[in-house]
Amino acid sequence: MNFIPSYDPSRRGMLRSMIGGSLILPGIASQLLAEDSRSLDPLAPKPTHFPAKAKRVIFLYMSGGVSHVDSFDPKPKLLADAGKTVPVNEFQGRKGDFNMFLKAPQWKFQPHGQCGTEVSELFPHMAQCVDDLCVIRSMKSDHTNHYEATLGIHTGSFTFARPSIGSWLSYGLGTVNRNLPSFVVIAPQSPYAGGQVWGSDFLPGSHQGTLVVPGATPVANIGRRAPSLRLQELELEAIARMNQEHLVARADDPALAARMKSFETAFGMQAEMPEIFDLSKEDDQTLAMYGLERGSTSGFAWQCLVARRMAEHGVRFIELIDVGSSSNWDAHGDMMTHAPLAKNVDQPIAGLLKDLKRRGMLEDTLVVWTTEFGRTPFNSGAGAAGREHHHWVFSSWMAGGGVKPGMTYGESDEYGIDVAKDEVHVHDFHATILHLMGLNHERLTYRHTGRDYRLTDVAGRVIHDILA
Repeated sequence: MNFIPSYDPSRRGMLRSMIGGSLILPGIASQLLAEDSRSLDPLAPKPTHFPAKAKRVIFLYMSGGVSHVDSFDPKPKLLADAGKTVPVNEFQGRKGDFNMFLKAPQWKFQPHGQCGTEVSELFPHMAQCVDDLCVIRSMKSDHTNHYEATLGIHTGSFTFARPSIGSWLSYGLGTVNRNLPSFVVIAPQSPYAGGQVWGSDFLPGSHQGTLVVPGATPVANIGRRAPSLRLQELELEAIARMNQEHLVARADDPALAARMKSFETAFGMQAEMPEIFDLSKEDDQTLAMYGLERGSTSGFAWQCLVARRMAEHGVRFIELIDVGSSSNWDAHGDMMTHAPLAKNVDQPIAGLLKDLKRRGMLEDTLVVWTTEFGRTPFNSGAGAAGREHHHWVFSSWMAGGGVKPGMTYGESDEYGIDVAKDEVHVHDFHATILHLMGLNHERLTYRHTGRDYRLTDVAGRVIHDILA
């Protein structure tokens, strides 16, 4: 499905494609370096393959590997048999015969809501929202290392950099608000795999995610540098003429076309992004719902509230990453490190779900919660306080956007070691997200080096049983 959008050569279009001074966004120069010079409007809105259930995605990514058996997958037999040994044929990527000690869950599970879905005490606020959640307890990944698994959950590729799911959605659907990027990532630190998590790789560079870093200045140089609007207009006119003449003589230079397109995005962001970051008009009730102190400009609560505001302003795909490649959910030494990480995200995520629902936005906003893999229900020592990486099975959930609410899908075995029923591979997960956005994952392709690539590679199936 190769789109060749049209180009509007109007004076206004040219002015909006240029901006004086330095770049407005960190990394925006490289954002579009792969731009095909023939596709001068790659973000133009495009039709879906079929009617979409969701208009946008908010992708909540917990970095480091959240333990499924301590969060969304209750295992009473694991609790009862803790300390006993179990044979496994692989441990931390090493093949062989191993006898491992079963480790009890650290937090108690209880049923919640009318649906009765069990959630652990680790997430008391999310537990209140289970009637809106579809919890998938049979997720499966292909790799046990952070880098590869993080790459896989974002790009579908576990070995090579490929376009992120947000980039694929931007490429397939375009944007509904040209003043803002179609794909935004809000992260306080760099995750495993770094910028490849939101990279566009071989897709036109305009589909790369724009990074927003929580803090007093989430986006650098967001304000106009020229002392007056009229002076900026004069600067834009001069730059537009020079760049256009330069481009005519170098029609095959994607770097130049890419930079010109980046200026267009930057110009629009000057007009609209400051309004999104201005939370002063949010009432106290809303701030309390997220657990956000008035005036705060950081923390996951801030990320969630800004995500809702971006969704209202037409951003197509918004990813929130809670922490970076250190001090995350990678609880090798002590499972109790999950507690403060859970507290950081639990109320804000529940607040986001409740806020979207009360505004009538949850029905067409797909909220996705995931991590790169789970953690082992066992360990090599009987008294081990932590858990290791575990890609055989883990848990994720979806809410809103055409997903059946108040249900669980799939099962792990009695100890939470492997999938027992209805496996959902990462490719299936991606295929289902694209489907809810109105895109057939087998038709959303891009020709690169003589091959048609897609997010789901040569696999993936839509999980129709979870669709409303």
